[in-house]
Formats: sequence, structure tokens, C-alpha cells
Amino acid sequence: MKMMPSLALAASFCFSPAGWALTVSELAAKNLEARGGAAALSAVQGVKRSGKFIIGEGRFVAGYVEMRARPKAIRGEFSLQGLVNVQAYDGKEGWQIDPFQGRKDPERMPEDSVKGLIEDSDIDGPLVDSQKKGYTVDYLGTEDIDGTPAHKLKVVKANGDLQYLWLDPDHFLEIRTESQRSVRGVKEITVTEYGDYEKAGGIYWPMSIAFWQKGSSDRQVIDYQTVEVNPTLPATLFTFPVAVAK
Repeated sequence: MKMMPSLALAASFCFSPAGWALTVSELAAKNLEARGGAAALSAVQGVKRSGKFIIGEGRFVAGYVEMRARPKAIRGEFSLQGLVNVQAYDGKEGWQIDPFQGRKDPERMPEDSVKGLIEDSDIDGPLVDSQKKGYTVDYLGTEDIDGTPAHKLKVVKANGDLQYLWLDPDHFLEIRTESQRSVRGVKEITVTEYGDYEKAGGIYWPMSIAFWQKGSSDRQVIDYQTVEVNPTLPATLFTFPVAVAK
């Protein structure tokens, strides 16, 4: 789905028929409807996306597979030159295998390092049932994102971390997020941009994701080429591997 800026449409969407500015609830509802609707989203029990992980403006291209399952489980596999890096979260703990650092055995990840995985494991996203999740969401008006007057929302997580979301004014889909997390006492800010939405299983999924640390020019891009909704995803994919006695 190509999303083109439209100032006229953006201006008309900034007000409800009664002339009032959009509320957080209205924006959340429009975003959910744009993604495919509540019924279609709740029917998604798992999703698998596969594609390419592009580093250094194409100097390195790796294979990448991401799998997510309800209620909150995720696994990403980064493969390059015969080595496979794994990061996973099963809803309770995160773990990884990092052969690129000489660690070929699975090891549990520190709690702070799992925050990104926990955030990404939520299939519904922060705007769905935000109050039940203990989030506080505020609407901050519109802000220019590459020529698009996008709707900006501020999300305060239950642990105090912040996330800003920008919704396209025409389609109400996410075009950018900015996640601020405290990792070992240091604030990390990750900017993520979303594009090339495609529909699968009744839901629109971003097939192009670029992300970088705020202030850095070193962007990494995930170019998904396939998406499967409700594939078979055994729980063992996400849980810490148990050594089998020989």
C-alpha cells in the first residue's frame, strides 16, 4: 500500500463531524479499522514473516525470519554465512544464541535487554486495550514526518518507558515509532519507520521496516518478502532450549 501525503485530507481528518479534534479513542479505533478490524486481528494467533536483513546500505544482506504468537511470544532468526543468531521471548524470559560473538549455546538475556522483544511480541500493538495493559496514551496533535502531517501519540508504558507513534493522516497506519527505554540505567532511543503494507489474513502488515538509534545515520532495514498468518508455531520455538542428556 503506497501512502501519499494529502494536506487536504489531513486537515479534514483532524476534526470530527462535530468539529472537535480527534480523541485518543477515535484515533485508536481508526488505526484498528485501518489494520483490518478487531475481529480479524483477534483471529490472528500467530504470524511469521520472512525476508532480508540489510545492513550498511546493502554492504551486508542476511536472511531474517520473525515469528510471533499470542499471548506474547516472539523469535527472530538472523542468518549470515552459515551462522544463525537467535533472539526469543516466551512471555516470561528472553534468551539468545549469538554465534557471531562466539556464543553457540543459548543464554538467558538480562531483563533490560528483553524490553525490545517484549514490545515487539505484542501482535495487537500499544493502541489496542491500552488501559488493560496499564498504558497511558495522549494525543499530541500533528507533526511533519517527511512531508506528511502525521498524528502523534505518546504512550507511557507500565514500567515508565515511553513510545511515540505517528499515524498516517490518510490511512491511520503507523509510519513511525520512537521507543525510549532505560537499559542498565542508560536511556536508549530507537526510531522505527514502517511502510509497504500488505494484507494477509485480513490484516495489513508492514513489509518494510527501517530502524536506527536516534542521532545515528546507521540504519538497518528489514525487507519482508512473505507473511504467513496462523502458521504452526510450537511453543518450543520460543522457550529456552533444554539440554538433552546423552
